[in-house]
Amino acid sequence: MSRSFILRLVSALAVTAVTGAFLAAPAAAEAEHPQAKRDGSRDFDFEIGTWKTHLKRLLHPLTGSKEWGEYEGTTIVRKVWGGRANLVELKAQGAAGSFEGLNLRLYNPEAHQWSLNFARSDIGVFSQPTIGEFKNGRGEFFDQEVVNGRAILVRFVITPVNPDLCRFEQAFSEDGGKTWEVNWIATDTRVPEKSGP
Repeated sequence: MSRSFILRLVSALAVTAVTGAFLAAPAAAEAEHPQAKRDGSRDFDFEIGTWKTHLKRLLHPLTGSKEWGEYEGTTIVRKVWGGRANLVELKAQGAAGSFEGLNLRLYNPEAHQWSLNFARSDIGVFSQPTIGEFKNGRGEFFDQEVVNGRAILVRFVITPVNPDLCRFEQAFSEDGGKTWEVNWIATDTRVPEKSGP
């Protein structure tokens, strides 16, 4: 090998090493100082108060049934723990009977996620919590449960339409999230606060 070839090779390797180190520096800096996660502890502040609720519930999910129960009722949402949690109480009546639900929502400041812990009054225990967060003004929460003896995925979506209207939708998937069957649709309309005497 000629001396000039070796000098060119050493120069090229040196340039490559310097360039690689320069390009790797921002990635190393990002690893040392990861982008701060958004504090979502106030994500549900919009919902604090009293709401008129219209609820549609698929009575026999994942059976091919198209029988829906419709209910009218009231939802009351209260802050607890200074807003790091909230308690939702739903009472509704319809042709399919009465329905009472309670949802304890807890914010995890380390994960920057909420857990939604739901219980029905006729069962009296919390179901598996759905876990998730709000992104771009829409909350998505997921879990895995057993329905009709089969493991399924659950998706719960909360969409604030405007300050006085909010939509909730729950869906089940038996195929790992490829398709979803909606089984719960609730529309909440804010009840105006009564002004003083």
